[in-house]
Amino acid sequence: MVLPLDGFRVLDLTRFLSGPYCTMVLADLGADVVKIEKFPEGDESRRYSPKINGESYPYTMPNRGKRSLGLDLKAEHGREIFLRLARDADLVIENFRPGVAARLGVDYEAVKQVRPDVLYCSISGFGQTGPYRNRPGFDIMAQGVTGFMRMTGYPDGRPTKVGIAINDIAAGTTAVNSILAAELVRQRTGEGQYIDISLVDAGLAWTVWESGAYFGGRELPEPSGTRHRRSTPYQAYRTADGYVTIGANTQRLWERCVTDVLGREDWLADPRFADLASRMAHLEDLEAEIEAITSAQPTAYWIERLDAAGVPGGPVLRYDETLADPHIQAREMVVEIDHPVIGPMKSLGTAMKMSQTKLDVRRPAPWLGQHTTEVLREGGFEEAVIEDLYATGVVYDQARSAPARSGG
Repeated sequence: MVLPLDGFRVLDLTRFLSGPYCTMVLADLGADVVKIEKFPEGDESRRYSPKINGESYPYTMPNRGKRSLGLDLKAEHGREIFLRLARDADLVIENFRPGVAARLGVDYEAVKQVRPDVLYCSISGFGQTGPYRNRPGFDIMAQGVTGFMRMTGYPDGRPTKVGIAINDIAAGTTAVNSILAAELVRQRTGEGQYIDISLVDAGLAWTVWESGAYFGGRELPEPSGTRHRRSTPYQAYRTADGYVTIGANTQRLWERCVTDVLGREDWLADPRFADLASRMAHLEDLEAEIEAITSAQPTAYWIERLDAAGVPGGPVLRYDETLADPHIQAREMVVEIDHPVIGPMKSLGTAMKMSQTKLDVRRPAPWLGQHTTEVLREGGFEEAVIEDLYATGVVYDQARSAPARSGG
């Protein structure tokens, strides 16, 4: 079976999450991703617990499908090796602070000298231009700058972080989209290009409705718990044993909800709830009235009624319940693979489902430097040269017993 990115070679200098998430998706699509890691620490996320047999389980999630090359980029020979491998690379991607790649001699201008049509992607907190370009930036800084922490949580609460690293994932996803678009251009024109992705830009670009409300009416998106800012009922309501989400966000669904689910047909004549504008004006009353009903029965009872009425709804699950859910299992969003150190392990499956191209997790995440020798051989290095590189501490494989100095 032909995969979309078969033959597409990536040199991956990224670590933590934004870049590794991007290259994970590229690997899922068939790209040959060579992850270049400093040593002996490797990607900083290798420190994260829990660990099994010394390997970080969290690290393995966004680094599946890749090969690992332990390489000291601060050594002159290390830089030379990188540029030699870059001759055959379609994409180089990094998420250092702006200026670091240039100081190491592995920036776009250096790579373009050996591969003129290369695609080169940089991911950083604030981008390569602008007054904040030199600020270090992780996901939480981006969440703060984009306003996410001021619009998440409940009214009168402290600023609240979104439950996942949303700006990291937004940046990784934006990088994937940009790389695929740039590759389409390269196939037509033969020209490579530089791609500048910012965690802040990527997250801000997702605030499509919030920006519309602000530009159109100077409305600030305030914390609203689980409520929707423009529609109701559209939130989580308390039940006898948890919570249920209800999304009756059209007039037709509202009418079905009050008659066939909640058994309050009289609300159709209640001026407080007559139309969307009225319901939004009396949001507190509506929430209290609905929860007085939903709290009398368990979540499963309400989901059965919602499904029967054709009104969108569902449970509010803990993460362990999500992963064990029969629908999640049926969609193959939890898969089992064998890791060379951890052994049998579970991983998330791919969300990309296509009729003719089945995407699977093709290989587990690598141990640090697992493919160093393999990649060097493919790069044309002779066995004696490879052994000398190990002996002098320029390259690394944690499975080898030879001592090696830190690659910085």
